Amino acid sequence: MNFIQRMSGISTKTAELCALLEGTGITLLDTRKTMPGMRKLDKYAVKTGGGVNHRMGLYDMVMIKDNHIKVAGSIKKAVMMVREKYGTRYTVEVEASTIDEVEEAAACGVDIIMLDNMTNSMMRDSAETIRKRARIEVSGSINKDRIEKIRNLPVDFISMGALTHSVTAFDFSMSFAF
Repeated sequence: MNFIQRMSGISTKTAELCALLEGTGITLLDTRKTMPGMRKLDKYAVKTGGGVNHRMGLYDMVMIKDNHIKVAGSIKKAVMMVREKYGTRYTVEVEASTIDEVEEAAACGVDIIMLDNMTNSMMRDSAETIRKRARIEVSGSINKDRIEKIRNLPVDFISMGALTHSVTAFDFSMSFAF
């Protein structure tokens, strides 16, 4: 029963949020923040609710995050290292938290730029900077209220870890009649 409640909670929440995005062209994505041992099931529940699975693991896409950038020395160097080794085999996404990082990532020809924990005005400015050079993902502190405020921004994706890591179980019970 707990298993069904969890999966139903994920699907129900996903469907509710997808309804908010209807007609905007924005896709709701999950993240890898799933219950240990339940990734495939959690992600299936997101799909059932109308969301899209972002990445299943570390093997199906390159995500360049802040620590990778620090080790490489810059976004440009991190992207160059990936492209030199793999060419265009993998989608390359860069996490950006500032307008400067957005500008650098856009200049590198990455596939997706994730606007991480930005204010709405920073997201708007970043989308203007990117201008169709990459797809745009918004992430960080995403909830229903935030989606309602950003649903009109020119972005492609909104990713939300809370779909699976902070799920509220769907409240139903099984009763027998004799």
